Amino acid sequence: MEQKVSLVLNNSMDCNESENRNRSDFLTAMSVQKNWVALLISLVIIITVTGNILVIMAVSLERKLQNATNYFLRSLAFTDMLLGILVMPVAMVTILYGYTWPLPSALCPIWIYLDVLFSTASIMHLCAISLDRYIAIRNPIHHSRSNSLTRARVKITAAWTISVIISMPVPVLGLHDRSKVFRNESCQLTDDNFVLIGSFVAFFIPLIIMVVTYVLTVSSLQSEATLCLDQLIVRPKWSSTVGLLPRGSLSSERLFSRSSLCRHGDGSARGSGRRTMQSISNEQKASKVLGVVFLLFVIMWCPFFVTNVMAVVCGSACDEHLVGGLMNVFVWVGYLSSAVNPFIYTLFNKTYRAAFARYMRCRYREERRPLQLILVNTIPPLAYSSSLKADNSLDGRGEDFSHKDKSKSAHAQNKQERDEVVSHV
Repeated sequence: MEQKVSLVLNNSMDCNESENRNRSDFLTAMSVQKNWVALLISLVIIITVTGNILVIMAVSLERKLQNATNYFLRSLAFTDMLLGILVMPVAMVTILYGYTWPLPSALCPIWIYLDVLFSTASIMHLCAISLDRYIAIRNPIHHSRSNSLTRARVKITAAWTISVIISMPVPVLGLHDRSKVFRNESCQLTDDNFVLIGSFVAFFIPLIIMVVTYVLTVSSLQSEATLCLDQLIVRPKWSSTVGLLPRGSLSSERLFSRSSLCRHGDGSARGSGRRTMQSISNEQKASKVLGVVFLLFVIMWCPFFVTNVMAVVCGSACDEHLVGGLMNVFVWVGYLSSAVNPFIYTLFNKTYRAAFARYMRCRYREERRPLQLILVNTIPPLAYSSSLKADNSLDGRGEDFSHKDKSKSAHAQNKQERDEVVSHV
């Protein structure tokens, strides 16, 4: 009997030791996993803050980047930098504590408020950029008459004001009723009405405006480029020496000039007005860069807001643990959009790329090369020799003109045009 009791006790002790060992191994594995997650998130935070600081410095210090669109991008970088400083570290701490709120409960609604504010401000900035570029392309005359930089500052202020108004109910609700921002000791919004309305006002409606205006902008630029290609100007090959060359020495050719002016199809200057092909090309390049920024922002934030809305719509029919897990993953996918924007600017814009490279070497001013004076002869050799022959013919040392009654007027016209060319040289 005693042997049986001791055998049972030994088996029980072995089971407890095995269970404790398994639990210890599990806790060790979880600790290692959390350490890797913390390291990865720390890298994302450092890249987000550093990259956006470089963008702010580039727009502030580089004269080439000081225009309305880049002022919007600087404000957007400021938003992303604050997100990396004030929101991401707290989110990382909650992950390390198993998504339970480790800070004082009064800070929870403030943290959610900052999260909603910066996320809303990001899409409001992108929406404002899209609207501003569309207006500038459709009506450049009216847009250029006003101070574009002042207008940009006003629109940036409006974007921040709208974001603050949309986000303000979060701390009001949270400080008044703790249950609105806590669920199972986890800091998250629980008011379904605010989640649903806020998702549409702060994301889906601006997203629609942004996509529609961007598509219209690209379409308008393509139409203007097509018109410019159709309105090729008939010019001689060397337009600066036309009056100095004998008639018939150069054949008129249809040439495309990148500085040629283009109008609407009806010939009026209405709408987009007169625009050079070079400016259209620059606008198209800028639109490609902004298109990549828009696309990545949509791809990275759409899963979060769609899941957010679906969780409210389906309610208890959805698996709460599954939805919660997806939300925790998708919110960090959205945070990544704040880290990738500086890489997009570096990849597509050599001015940003050169500025970032100098800032990394602690050189904050552009290196100026010594000024070299280069005299360029704008008249081709062949045209210049022909012009000399034309001069000789005007003095009577060459062949006579067949129409003597036009020689004086031709001589005066050629002399005037020759003097203009020489003055340019």
